[in-house]
Amino acid sequence: MKKLFIFLIISIYSSVSFAHMNHYSKFNKIEMEILRNGEVIGYNYYFFSRNGDKTIVTNQIKFSVKLLGTTVFQVEGYGEEKYLKDQLISYNSKTLQNKREKFVNLVFNKNNNEFDIKGSSYNGKASNNNIIGSWWNHKILQADSQISPISGSIKNQVVTFIGRERITQYGRTYEADRFTLKSKDMSLPKNKRLNFNIWYDRNNSTIIKVSYSRMGNWEYRLKNIN
Repeated sequence: MKKLFIFLIISIYSSVSFAHMNHYSKFNKIEMEILRNGEVIGYNYYFFSRNGDKTIVTNQIKFSVKLLGTTVFQVEGYGEEKYLKDQLISYNSKTLQNKREKFVNLVFNKNNNEFDIKGSSYNGKASNNNIIGSWWNHKILQADSQISPISGSIKNQVVTFIGRERITQYGRTYEADRFTLKSKDMSLPKNKRLNFNIWYDRNNSTIIKVSYSRMGNWEYRLKNIN
């Protein structure tokens, strides 16, 4: 029975790569709130627009951390992912992090079947198997590596299925699949490591909650889908 259950989990998450944009065909906006130590400090919104086989996903994020009334950390950014059917063909972002500018300019090179990246932390090529590390995209639970949506750096990762959990947020209860997503190389400095807990609702094909600890306890919570 245990082997059958594991097989079903693998089957569910392997199949999404072949038609994953279809799972979002009725979405216009995903709203997530950002919390730190239980307090709402900002938002992360994703907007969807379509024209035939083309889909554009626009990402807006803004949050600030205050200590004794003084802002000690703030981020405000904008990103745009463009897809042709299921293929990411370009990604561009600009982010201000404590007034420091970061960026990513990515294009898909169809001749070489890989990505060309110019970013504030990385310039070079990347495998087509990478995805943008955004919380709207449940394909992040399948990938072996992700591209930072802020700086363009490539991060190798390991995703582990933990189990089914019931969670309630904003008056709605979910029977969610819980995963951990961690850096493959755990010898990296703590401020460079991936170390997330992720809850996924397979009924809506959406990530409903993300948590991690870094200078406090952080959460991204799905608040609304339009």
